[in-house]
Amino acid sequence: QGQLVESGGGLVQAGGSLRLSCAASERTFRTYFKGWFRQAAGREREFVASISWTGDSTYYADSVKGRFTISRDNAKNTVYLQMNSLEPEDTAVYLCAAGRGSVSYSRTPPGYDYWGQGTQVTVSA
Repeated sequence: QGQLVESGGGLVQAGGSLRLSCAASERTFRTYFKGWFRQAAGREREFVASISWTGDSTYYADSVKGRFTISRDNAKNTVYLQMNSLEPEDTAVYLCAAGRGSVSYSRTPPGYDYWGQGTQVTVSA
């Protein structure tokens, strides 16, 4: 069974940047759309960004638009989330996910088939 492994989380001051990576273990994931979600303590899982398998289409939550950028390198079977101008409200566990179906369903968790374990991002004020 395929796996997704996130990395790049950590502690950063407000206004700083982090780049998250999500490496997939199976070649088949290259044709899956990918997404990033986050889950803060005591809150529901929240959509952050998604990208089609070709990389031609990207989608963002309003709360991160203009600050975060999702990208992918299919040759490396990896998806990235560049996070700039981080705010304390961005503190959460960030999870990547992969879906087989249409990227039009990428804004909600049921649209995905595989999930990573997550990486912690903490933004201090």
